[in-house]
Amino acid sequence: MLESVLARRGASLKVKITVKSLVALGVVALAVLLPQLVHLAAGASGGVRLLPMYLPVLLGGCLLGTWWGLGVGLASPLASFALTSAFGEAMPAAARLPFMMAELAVFAVVSGLFSEKIAENGWMAFPAVLLAAVSGRAFFLLLSVIFQGVAPFTPAMIWSQIRTGLSGLVLQAVLVPFIVMGLGALMKREKNDD
Repeated sequence: MLESVLARRGASLKVKITVKSLVALGVVALAVLLPQLVHLAAGASGGVRLLPMYLPVLLGGCLLGTWWGLGVGLASPLASFALTSAFGEAMPAAARLPFMMAELAVFAVVSGLFSEKIAENGWMAFPAVLLAAVSGRAFFLLLSVIFQGVAPFTPAMIWSQIRTGLSGLVLQAVLVPFIVMGLGALMKREKNDD
C-alpha cells in the first residue's frame, strides 16, 4: 500500500527506502512495546488470548508489502527477545523464538501479498488479514508437528493455544483493516491537500 502511495507521489528510490525503513522500524517498535503493555495489564494469559505482537506485524505486511513485511515479521520477535532477555525474562521464550519468527513471517508475507490490492481498495485488508492469520497459525501448527520430537511443545499444546488466541485474531481481523483503511484515507487526503 505504501509503495503505491509513494509511487503516485513520484518519490525517489531514496525517499521510498527512507519512508519504508521508518515505518518498518515503527512497526517493530510497536510489536515490542504492545506485548509488554498487554502483559502488564492482563498478565501472560492476556498475551496468549490477545496475541499483541501479531497486530503490528499484520499492519506492517498490509502497509509495506511482502518483502518489507517479511523483514518486520522476522525482526519483531527477534527484537522483543533481545530487549526483554537483556532485562530479565525473555519474551518470547528462546525455545519458541524460531517458531514465532516463522509464524509471524508467514503472517506478514501473506498480508503483504495484498498490499497493492489494498492500495486500490481498502476493504481488501479484510481478506488479507484473515488469510494471513489462518496461514500463519496453520504453519505454526505444522511446524509443531514436524519438530515435536525436539520442540518443548506438542501439537496438542499449540492447538490449544490457537483456540485460546481466536479472540485476539478476531479482534485483529476487525482492527487492522480499519486502521489500514484509515491510514489510506489519511494519505489520500494529504495528497489532495498538496
